[in-house]
Formats: sequence, structure tokens, C-alpha cells
Amino acid sequence: MESQANSEKRGSLGAIVLVFLKLGVIGFGGPAAHVAMMDDEVVRRRRWLSRDEFLDLLGAANLIPGPNSTEMAIHVGRRQAGWPGLILGGACFILPAAFIVTAFAWAYVRYGSLPEVAGVLYGVKPVIIAIVLQALISLGRTALRSVFLAAVAAVATALAFLGVNELLLLVGGGVVMMAGKWRPRTMLRLVLAWPLGVIANSAGGIGSNVGLWPLFWFFVKVGSILYGSGYVLLAFIRADLVERWRWLTETQLLDEVAVGQVTPGPVFTTATFIGYLLAGPLGAAVATVGIFLPAFVFVAVSSPLIPRIRRSPLAGAFLDGVNAASLALMFFVTFQLGMAALVDLPTLILAAGAALALFRFRVNSAWLVLGGGLLGLALQGL
Repeated sequence: MESQANSEKRGSLGAIVLVFLKLGVIGFGGPAAHVAMMDDEVVRRRRWLSRDEFLDLLGAANLIPGPNSTEMAIHVGRRQAGWPGLILGGACFILPAAFIVTAFAWAYVRYGSLPEVAGVLYGVKPVIIAIVLQALISLGRTALRSVFLAAVAAVATALAFLGVNELLLLVGGGVVMMAGKWRPRTMLRLVLAWPLGVIANSAGGIGSNVGLWPLFWFFVKVGSILYGSGYVLLAFIRADLVERWRWLTETQLLDEVAVGQVTPGPVFTTATFIGYLLAGPLGAAVATVGIFLPAFVFVAVSSPLIPRIRRSPLAGAFLDGVNAASLALMFFVTFQLGMAALVDLPTLILAAGAALALFRFRVNSAWLVLGGGLLGLALQGL
């Protein structure tokens, strides 16, 4: 009896596969919802981890770049079944969403120009703006806990509108807050001097020709440096793939966000959709592997260091600054997407109605996206 309980507590590979395939299929609602579902499965139901152990893993996931909910799946898999569990936990959480998004991408490429699909997207896009805005406000309440953090976010927002590179904004925000752990006055000076230090936007590109290797390395880069909400991914996609290299249009970017809202699993499977649009099924596979590969590496490296990372004041301060800059990027992207989505009175009304439903009645975002699509289809048919 005791050995059976210990086996269940440790978790077999088969159990890990079943749990994370299930979460990958039903995981609507974004990272916070995913983490809550994992807590219910692995702490409350199966007792694989104590609540303190689960929180330790969550803290570690927040301190490394990449998709937090996916990293939690990887962490739990490794804790329960070593290296095979690390791979299977993450892969089983990612794959259902990747396959579903690939199917959507195929349908989009084949039917995206039809009036019916255009009508659905016409109604979905304003709803997406309201959903991203809600996430921005919710994260802001948690992340901007001090005047200095608010100042970092304000400066980063201004620099984003001036066209400063996203990575420089994120790193700059982290460095500013980390410096404040030594000298608060130094932090204030750095906040004021930060714009001068990052005006030289010198981050290099990977070229303008769409190919599997450039596609792979772009998403490896993004997966390696992206902190904060998965919506910050949109800032990188828009800056490089829309503005810099023109691989995608603004409309395609909005359509990708819409697909991400009606599918379960990590928001990072946006990369799967983009890969399919640019290079077909092989491009979808390459982009998916590229964006998620760094998460597996970071978890493998950081997992033994969790106790030290969790207690480090400097690591926490750096993350605070990075998160503040991430919010600035989210606001910038939301503004740009809003300009493309809110094109007339009906779309403005749809966005306002979706915002009311989210903030006042807490309606699930998946239902709002479905309703927006049906209303868009009806409006375009008039």
C-alpha cells in the first residue's frame, strides 16, 4: 500500500503523459488559468507535489525567459520522472495546441480570403483588443508595485513608441531596478538616463528572406529572451516580421492573435501558425521547435538552482524591472493592433461590449471570441 502511494506521488511517465495531454487539450484562458489547472491536478488531486514545492517551481519559472505555464509543465515532469519526464511533460502540454493551431493555419491559408471567414475575423479582432487590454491591466496591478516600477514602465512605453528595440527595453528595465538594490538614488538617475543609453538601437536582424533556418533562429531568439506575458511575443513579431522584414502583414498578425484566443494551450503556439503561413507544415514544425526549445534548456539548467534563485534579491529586482518593461511593450502592441482592428463604429461597439463583459461580468474569453466571430459574420452579411 505504501509503495503504491509513493509511486503515485512520484508519478509514472504514463501518468505524466495523460495529465499534460489533458491540460494541453482543455487549457483555455491563458497562463494563469493553466497554472491553476496544474495546481489542481498535481497538488490537490494527485499529491505529486506539496503546495510549497509547487510555488518554488512557479517562482523559478517566473525568473527565466519563456512561457511560464509550459515551463511549469517541464518542471513538474522533471521533478516527477527525471529527464524523460522533463521532455514528456513539456511536449505533451505543447503538442495538442500545436496540432490544433496547424489545422487552423491550413484552413486560414485555404479559406482565409472567403467572405465568411473575413466576417468572422472582422468580429473577433475587436474582442481580441479588449482581451489583451484586460490582461494588461491585470498584470499591471501586480507588476507596478512602486513609483520606480511605474516610472520604468512609463519610460519604456515612450521608448517603444520611438522605435527602440524590444530586447534593449527589457534588459534596460531589469538593470535599472537591479541597480536600485544597491542605491535607490542611482536607480532614479538610471530611469532618467535610460533613454539616452538605448537610443542606439543596434540589434541585428537575421535577414529578409523567408527560409527554415532564419525562421528557426528568429523563434529561438524570441524564446530565449522573452519575459512576461505571452502577449509580449506580439511585440517581437510585429517589430521584426511585420515592420522590419515584412514577412507578415498587420492583418495577418491580428488573425494569428485571434486563432491563439480560440485554441487551448500556450500562447506561444502563435509561432506554429506563423511558421505554417510562411513555409507550410515544415515551417510550422520548425517555428514550434524553435520557440519552445529554450524553455526546455532553461528549466534543465535552472532546476537545480531553484533555492538560490528564489532567495536572490537581485534576481527578483531584475525580474521586476523586466516585467515593467514587458507591460510597456504590451501597451504599445495593443495600441498598434487597436489601430488596425477598430476601423468603424460596429468594431468600436464590439470592443466596448467585450470589455464590459470581461471587466464587469468576467465572461470567459473563449465565449467572447466565439460571440464576436458570430456577430462579425452577421454584420458582414448585412
